[in-house]
Amino acid sequence: MKDSAVKKIAVLTSGGDAPGMNAALRAVVRTANYYDIHCYGVREGYNGLIHNDFLKMGPRSVKNIINQGGTILRSARSKEFMTKEGRQTAYENCKQLGIEAIVCIGGDGTFTGAKIFNEEFGIKVIGVPGTIDNDIFGTDNTIGYDTALNTAMDAIDKIRDTATSHNRVFFIEVMGRDAGFIALNSGLATGALDILIPEKKDSADDLFANFLKAEKTGKSSSIVVVAEGEKLNNVYELAEKAKEKFPDYDIRVAILGHIQRGGSPSCADRVLASRLGYGAVTGLMEGQNCVMAGMRSNELVFTPIEEAIKKHNEINQDLLLISEILAI
Repeated sequence: MKDSAVKKIAVLTSGGDAPGMNAALRAVVRTANYYDIHCYGVREGYNGLIHNDFLKMGPRSVKNIINQGGTILRSARSKEFMTKEGRQTAYENCKQLGIEAIVCIGGDGTFTGAKIFNEEFGIKVIGVPGTIDNDIFGTDNTIGYDTALNTAMDAIDKIRDTATSHNRVFFIEVMGRDAGFIALNSGLATGALDILIPEKKDSADDLFANFLKAEKTGKSSSIVVVAEGEKLNNVYELAEKAKEKFPDYDIRVAILGHIQRGGSPSCADRVLASRLGYGAVTGLMEGQNCVMAGMRSNELVFTPIEEAIKKHNEINQDLLLISEILAI
């Protein structure tokens, strides 16, 4: 690795927190230290850039955090940074410290802010995808997705125990905003009768047909996994419609909510975060700018931030078919 032209960098976490953000932060700080690059942490995302909330970080600043969920730098969605004045103040603060590049750990909102900041003021930026939704183009998985998936699976397994004990139908809402990755994979992993996601055209009639099929095959309890961004209806309305159609069913609703965001990151997320944090720093050293570090087919790749924002990971159609075949 050649000597880096970049001598001072900052790192921030922004948007919704995701398990593994701390592991990524640790990797950025320690990789920078290894290559004699000064590293500053920014508290509360882009707000910290505006309010001059920088913290000089070294190897000991990030001890014992690889296993922690959330983010020790804290995160925020900054309305102030959305204004030209806010970004101007952020730039002045970076300039004062001599910061030449920023590693931005977050999702598409974080990357949009980074791209605009780079275009306006020329400070180099590199993105690290940290979001449980797994909806960022340019990486097979985002940091936090695997942990959220396992959290959802564990919760659904527990709900299944009560569903089978009482012959109940549970409608379970999982997170993922406008992406159905958590719903599809956790639904497949837990044997859900049906999985409702924004990426496919769902209908109440298809759902009810599945209930009838399940009845014929002797199923006495069922799990339906619903992505929070499902366009058909929200989870309560779906349960209400099902109750009208099947008045004899004991129907319940469970919303898993923010438990999916928290918790100690899985091994996969810790390794992914470590590789991407390292990749972000070495990418900057090699002259990369306005790109996102990602892993595709187990190789480190850099995708222009514009592409990462505009395009989206696509749902695996095979998984949809498999989930339908195995559900009955």
